Amino acid sequence: MRQTKPAYLSLYETLRDEILSGIRPCGSRLPSRRVMARDRGVSAVTVDHSYELLCEEGYTESRPKSGFFVIYREEDVFSLPAQLPGPVSPSPVPPAIRDSFPFPSLARVMRRVLSDYGEQILVRPPNTGCPELRGALCRYLARNRGIRVLPDQLVIGAGAEYLYGLVVELLGAQRVWGIEAPSYKKIEQVYRARGVQLDFCALGQDGILSEALRNTPASVLHITPFRSFPSGVTASASKRREYLRWVTSADRFLVEDDYESEFSLLRKPEDTLFAMAKGRNVIYLNTFSRTVSPSLRVGYMVLPRSLLPVFELRIGFYSCTVPAFEQYVLAELLNSGDFERHINRIRRLERTSKTAGGPVT
Repeated sequence: MRQTKPAYLSLYETLRDEILSGIRPCGSRLPSRRVMARDRGVSAVTVDHSYELLCEEGYTESRPKSGFFVIYREEDVFSLPAQLPGPVSPSPVPPAIRDSFPFPSLARVMRRVLSDYGEQILVRPPNTGCPELRGALCRYLARNRGIRVLPDQLVIGAGAEYLYGLVVELLGAQRVWGIEAPSYKKIEQVYRARGVQLDFCALGQDGILSEALRNTPASVLHITPFRSFPSGVTASASKRREYLRWVTSADRFLVEDDYESEFSLLRKPEDTLFAMAKGRNVIYLNTFSRTVSPSLRVGYMVLPRSLLPVFELRIGFYSCTVPAFEQYVLAELLNSGDFERHINRIRRLERTSKTAGGPVT
């Protein structure tokens, strides 16, 4: 028999809906625990748990000696799925840190996956990843990155570095590969380990210098348009168009490494090159190591449809390197909206910190 929804979750959903509808606007103060418990006919413990969950999800914040205040603003957020969140642990939530997903929420989802999927987590996933995760990623990318693809265009792998190697095997090590200078050291290390010839393309203030782009002998260009590391350079809109013009030449490819783009403070994140090119000759890469946890070695690659037969022929035989359990957990985070709520919370914290003049780390 299905259990009745916990009282704290019912109260949380009611308050959340009041915040979303504007009944409780940004900056307004929630009633004290005692007053809320009296007005709603519930215990103070129930109110405590509901308020903690609202804070965890980024709708409110607790201010010492002042109470709980609404911090949600419609213009701050990505679109969210319609599903309601499931029950959460009433344990106190540790302070949010940028590199980690809130542990109570993650533990709750893990328990739910163990309960719902059972022995299915022991089944070896398909070579390109579990359909559940690839489908959830398709919906997420369409909502938030303007990338509209089918699940068969996604490949799940054990982190970005592993996927870099797959891209070399897919496109061929005999090519010259262009990378940003300076760039993330491991990009160079992985490509060198695969035996490819590298061309270092100097970065300017808004991306690879136009002269370097014109003169490179590379037929594959690995770029990080959102924020190149360690320079911090972000490709401008005009530079992105320049990249797209470069890749229109015969037999050229862009590898778009979109690492950390979820944390953009822009109300509308920059369009991806994959979406702008409508998938032609652009391979899109991203990972969950920054948005969920550094220990979660899960990345994904989106291929243009023209490369699917080549992928199947050259490397389609590789087994998936990510356990099914982790894939189901990520699928649940995406489908429930937990992942996007986490991103929204961090973006609000960083925007608040930036406005206050504090460090944005």
